[in-house]
Amino acid sequence: MTTDRTDPVVSATALRALLDSGADVVLLDIRRDAERGLRHEYEAGHLPGAHYVEHSTQLAGVRTPESGKNPLPTDDQIQAAVTGWGIHPSSTVVVYTRGAAPPATRAWWVLTWAGVPDVRYLDGGLDAWTAAGGELTTDEPAPGGGTFQVRTGSLPTIDTDEAGALARSGLLLDARPSEAYLGDAEQPGQGHIPGALSVPYSDNLDEDGLLRDDESLRALYVGHGVDGVTPLGLYCGGGVGATTGILVLHRLGIPAALYPGSWTQWSADPTRPVATGTEPG
Repeated sequence: MTTDRTDPVVSATALRALLDSGADVVLLDIRRDAERGLRHEYEAGHLPGAHYVEHSTQLAGVRTPESGKNPLPTDDQIQAAVTGWGIHPSSTVVVYTRGAAPPATRAWWVLTWAGVPDVRYLDGGLDAWTAAGGELTTDEPAPGGGTFQVRTGSLPTIDTDEAGALARSGLLLDARPSEAYLGDAEQPGQGHIPGALSVPYSDNLDEDGLLRDDESLRALYVGHGVDGVTPLGLYCGGGVGATTGILVLHRLGIPAALYPGSWTQWSADPTRPVATGTEPG
């Protein structure tokens, strides 16, 4: 379990008890497909009091040809979002999505990176909430007047040069689906950073979309050489899926850095090397 003062994962049952206790809980609903938000799904039903999160404008900065798909938000962006969501220093922030982990774990990562002290990922998301008897609403909360002042940099990141160096002399894990990692000569743009190992983000989840138990997750990462000492970084396609692995590792007490630019930044420069085929490539 995590060595931090709070577990970054909360079950649906535990969230219901937390809400019933009258604690200062801020709920954030993050839903997106590959290219756009899904506000219409939020409007059709969400956890009572949950704010809708616009991933592209609140959890990511402005994309440039060199930045990768989802660059980090600016301090002003995330401060405006935190204020609007009503986050205070004493708040417990709970993030969730429909069921698949990455959009919500990206929110967990960004808010924790911004210094918010108590951010928790709702295991199983909306599906787990309704399965536990939780109600949904179509009412939308008014913007809050949060007082928390962000302090970005509270979780480690690596840039492109550092990612390449980790792949050579540390550990760099690729969280994309294995077919993207392996690459195909007939599908340009696929492959992986030479030396990176493949650990798809879906390997962290069971068949119901819940995080696997700590013992099996620890075995997963130990099996790829993660020892808590060797410098470790994770990347994916655009800096979203890799945050699921970082959440798991954080919970296990193992530090790991995110490469925010990820594959979309690495592969944008044709002079950077690309490996295909089986690991470690």
